[in-house]
Amino acid sequence: MSKKNKIPASLLADILSVSKATVSKWEKNGKLKPVEFIGEKRESVYLLEDLMIFPVIQEMLSDKWEEQINVKPSKNYSSIELFAGAGGLAIGLEKAGFEAVALNEIDKSACATLRKNRPEWNVLEGDISEIDFSIYKGIDFLSGGFPCQAFSYAGNKMGFEDARGTLFFEFARAVKETQPKVFMAENVRGLLTHDKGKTLESIKSVIEELGYTLIEPKVLKAIFYRVPQKRERLILIGIRNDLAEYANFNWPAPYHRVMTLKDAFKKGELFNTDVPQSNGQTYPQRKSEILSMVPEGGCWIDLPDEIQREYMKASYFMGGGKTGMARRLSWSQPSLTLTCAPAQKQTERCHPEETRPLTVREYARIQTFPDHWDFQGSMTNQYKQIGNAVPVNLAFAIGKSLISLLNSIEKKKVVRTELFNNHSQQNLFDNISKTKQA
Repeated sequence: MSKKNKIPASLLADILSVSKATVSKWEKNGKLKPVEFIGEKRESVYLLEDLMIFPVIQEMLSDKWEEQINVKPSKNYSSIELFAGAGGLAIGLEKAGFEAVALNEIDKSACATLRKNRPEWNVLEGDISEIDFSIYKGIDFLSGGFPCQAFSYAGNKMGFEDARGTLFFEFARAVKETQPKVFMAENVRGLLTHDKGKTLESIKSVIEELGYTLIEPKVLKAIFYRVPQKRERLILIGIRNDLAEYANFNWPAPYHRVMTLKDAFKKGELFNTDVPQSNGQTYPQRKSEILSMVPEGGCWIDLPDEIQREYMKASYFMGGGKTGMARRLSWSQPSLTLTCAPAQKQTERCHPEETRPLTVREYARIQTFPDHWDFQGSMTNQYKQIGNAVPVNLAFAIGKSLISLLNSIEKKKVVRTELFNNHSQQNLFDNISKTKQA
């Protein structure tokens, strides 16, 4: 029986977005049947084929992934990326078939990274508010991840001008000036509930004013798209109103298995060599002594009580899980979400075997950057660039769905509403505006 066809209970919980306790309850009720138990804690392991009662598992075991990645652009699709960072989204979109005509980024080190690896890219370094995007009017696609910021405005419905002063306003201005056929914005999951949902509603209002039909935003889990990391991103996709009737969109299909830290660091399916040596941060002596006591996949809870008190200090008495503290990663699991630094006390990311923070190249592997992607700037800045990036393989999967969308628009064939039956397919006619652009 192949290990690739089996999945531990903790990972099944992540896939289904339920708690480990829920999975355990299903097992006790006979809904799930383990095929073996692993580790000192005797964690249950299930056969994927026995989990077909769950729709997401059905999708993982279907042929949709192969169909999706074989999609080719029917023409050369031009694109602009805002807040480009170190290029995670740009690499994935390029691999999917987009041709970048401009990338904007304000951080000097990130710009140096982009230029070092893609000298042919048109990198617009500087404050986005000072860039005129109107010279790119008529491009096919625009993308970017603007920071999540609250809006200050009066009234029940926010307009374009009300967003002025935020980076979303600059994103919206770029859309207004370039009039792309399709745009994509990515953000943290927290945008869904930011300011009690008012921020997202305000964004939707501005998008409508700009003359775009918004596909209902969706949180995508990176673990479904060959990314060895438990990372989630909220994706917003807008289609220009005059083209929406031709648009046929499917969210990316999941890969047939979940990649783990072993896939990231060792030669195998994701990479053809072990992770290369590189620089990395180090721990102070006492912290190293404490973390050496934490087992693979463990955290502060696995330490002796007196060491817990020493390391946690006031947090020891505050309750809650706090499982990111003194956390050692596991070879058999995807990494926890990477932050901008690998050795922050609240979000520790210790190597699964060695007592040290992850190196720069290990960080990059988890974000699925190719090994040849050379990060510029100080080591601290390199960690930050990688931690802030969209995982390359997630960007690739989304990119293929966007290429399919643009291909459908190019056909100029009206999509009938009854064709939108699949739960992974978005019916654009739910809230489509009757107004079309001239």
